[in-house]
Amino acid sequence: MDLDGKIFKTLSNTGSGEVDGQTVFTYHQEEDLVWAEYSGGRILKGHLLGKWNEGKLEINYHHINLEGRIMAGKCISVPESLDDGRLKLNEKWRWYNGDQSVGTSEIVEVI
Repeated sequence: MDLDGKIFKTLSNTGSGEVDGQTVFTYHQEEDLVWAEYSGGRILKGHLLGKWNEGKLEINYHHINLEGRIMAGKCISVPESLDDGRLKLNEKWRWYNGDQSVGTSEIVEVI
């Protein structure tokens, strides 16, 4: 699955997460290496870095939120093809700092 050049927005997120429907992710990919920039909503600037592993995307992410805090965590993202041809990434994540909570998110491709 190639994510290079694809843009995603948040569809849903657990309450302790910081991304929302205003957060935009721009993905890049070379072979199994994936990275993205994201911003919007509560996020001033963020980056993620990951790789494909057995059909799942393993990600580490960090960002600076509107309060000026640097936040970081990890995520496992499972792709899903929607009927209209877009991709949805179903994510399970955990904060490395802050309250160290776990959560789930769904982000969907913007066409």
